[in-house]
Amino acid sequence: MENLFVFNHFELYLIGITTLLCCIQLLYLSVTYARPLRFKRKKKNKPVDEVAFPPVSVIVYAKNESENLRKHLPVLLTQEYPEYEIIVVNDGSTDESDDILKMLEQEHKNLYHTFTPENVKYLSRKKLALTLGIKAAKHDILLFTEADCLPLSPNWIASMATNYTTETSIMLGFCAYGKYKGFLHKLIAYDNLVNGLQAISAALSGTPYTGDGRNLSYKKELFFANNGYQKSLNLHAGDDDLFVNQVATKRNTRITYNPESIMQMSKIERFNRWKEMKVSRAATQHHYKGGMLFFYRLNDLFFLLFALAVFFSIYVGVTGNWLIAVFAALLYLLRGVVKSTIFHKSAKILQQKTVTKWLFFLDYALPAFNLYVYIYRMFRGKNDYTFRLLEGK
Repeated sequence: MENLFVFNHFELYLIGITTLLCCIQLLYLSVTYARPLRFKRKKKNKPVDEVAFPPVSVIVYAKNESENLRKHLPVLLTQEYPEYEIIVVNDGSTDESDDILKMLEQEHKNLYHTFTPENVKYLSRKKLALTLGIKAAKHDILLFTEADCLPLSPNWIASMATNYTTETSIMLGFCAYGKYKGFLHKLIAYDNLVNGLQAISAALSGTPYTGDGRNLSYKKELFFANNGYQKSLNLHAGDDDLFVNQVATKRNTRITYNPESIMQMSKIERFNRWKEMKVSRAATQHHYKGGMLFFYRLNDLFFLLFALAVFFSIYVGVTGNWLIAVFAALLYLLRGVVKSTIFHKSAKILQQKTVTKWLFFLDYALPAFNLYVYIYRMFRGKNDYTFRLLEGK
């Protein structure tokens, strides 16, 4: 029995490495991923008499989204907010979108729509569409979403717009993924939750680095002061995350994620569509400034190293001193309990599908899929970029 507590040098090194990697994981979870929870507990709402209601222009991007426009626009048009307009940018849709918009315009005086010319080529059509919407906006505060997204509260505009201060130029919001059956949708929900917590935590720490165009606000003045999307016109994507990455600072950026500020995206029916969304985001992430994205990717690496250390420790323990296997298993369990607790509470705050029962599988599935996206994009090459006519000659 005494020999169980006697370890050779190799076993001591293995225990030490596994413990160190576990501590790194716990630090990431308790300091970084739990930051939104801590902030939520400390935050106090402004008294009603101190809240300002600035006029807002809501810009909705739509491309062949006639059914979603039919379902979602009435919710946007009946928001409980004193002064706002809805501008739908119809990006060359070939369905019934234009007819639906014209019909709704007759019923709602604050609804307008514009369109992107069909003959536009060699540019990012979405960036052009959004630029047209921004130019058409009457108000300085712009609030962006997409036609396949639905606000979960009639106070969505209010929760985003009234959080501005005199220094604020950017307001980051969260868009949840609904509760759908199937492992693919659990993976999508988990990926969305991870990305959301990372963006929120980074902004709260004073290092904002990305935004989501499904629930994003910034000032029209800021857009034109930075020449709009001029710096990323060579990329198809980047109208939201890359623009925020380029202009967001500690002083000009705030985050809103109370229940009334949450948007919810529609169900992603096909795996290939989600893959293309991930590939598009990976293309813009390559151009991020700052080190926050690298910081979060390091966490994925440390987790894989920790998992390898645990499994190897269990193997060594089973074939030798079983206390090593028990100790490694307890460390893995500790990390799992801490992560499950933080992610479960965070998901409830963000109105996001909870996936804590599947965390063991998702912990490995998401990094594996991200690696697949990275390799897939390498073979895509220049498909990420737009080209001018002269460059094609």
